[in-house]
Amino acid sequence: MLRWGILSGAKIGREHVIPALLKAEGCVLEGIASRDEARARELARHFGAPRAFGSYEALLASPDIDAVYVPLPTAAHVEWAVKAADAGKHVLVEKPLALRAADIAPVIAARDRAGVTVAEAFMVRHHPQWAKVREWIAAGRIGRLRLVQGAFSYFNDDPGNMRNQLDLGGGALPDIGVYPVVATRLVTGLEGRTARARIERDARFGTDILAECEVEFEGFRLSFYVATQLAARQTMVFHGTKGFIEVDAPFNAGLYAQAAVHCHDRGHAHAETVRFGGVDQYRLQAEAFARAVAGSGETLFTLEESVLNQRVIDAFYASAEAGGGVPV
Repeated sequence: MLRWGILSGAKIGREHVIPALLKAEGCVLEGIASRDEARARELARHFGAPRAFGSYEALLASPDIDAVYVPLPTAAHVEWAVKAADAGKHVLVEKPLALRAADIAPVIAARDRAGVTVAEAFMVRHHPQWAKVREWIAAGRIGRLRLVQGAFSYFNDDPGNMRNQLDLGGGALPDIGVYPVVATRLVTGLEGRTARARIERDARFGTDILAECEVEFEGFRLSFYVATQLAARQTMVFHGTKGFIEVDAPFNAGLYAQAAVHCHDRGHAHAETVRFGGVDQYRLQAEAFARAVAGSGETLFTLEESVLNQRVIDAFYASAEAGGGVPV
């Protein structure tokens, strides 16, 4: 069993990752750390963890912890991923792993130095709906892929929320901009060539609250928007020369809609639909990580892939600054 420790009581951990760990095969929740020891004890009691730690350092020093989940603010991800790896722990880091692609290099070095497993927590990659989309595209069901369209938005203008704090790594692009990029790379196996973006920033926070983005791939284009101050919406559509594929709940399956994919390959009125009820992508992520640590041959989302994704986000910012397309 892989014994997990959690760095902080962050919301993403409390609401999604820890509940998934409690159900995941090959995983056990061993401890929770907080800089407020009383808070750590409270969370440990709530989730049934046997250990509570009053500091992150204490958790990393514990021989009872095999793997660490890092859901801290983005600006702290690299620091604590490196510290965890150097402590001999396997590490799952909440996305985005870093604010810039170049910042991931120390994490890769720490992984290689310690010989541990380190991965970015992209739960969507483990949802089986993407394997079905990939299968349909590879089989030529929609002909030649020409255009991918996506949207990911929610409304949050709370000044105290880290997504609205520039120094903590807030903003629409860092938080959710990489999702359409990851999904497109996942189902096509291709890399973007050039990127362009238009960005609107909040005058109070300085964070980007709306980004309209395009990425040119070989043979097709990805076009999407992400926003933190628009009504909640998530969608991905893959358009081909003979049909199109719709993904109802591409990123947070079950939150806004149930997971289902539709292949329209014989006219708009007809679709083959595959539904995915009861799938917990966070649980699948935890189980895949545990198998990788156990040496089962499980293929994880590597840090090198994280670099490729982050380069696209970097290119969006560079494009917005330059006012035109830039190489990825």
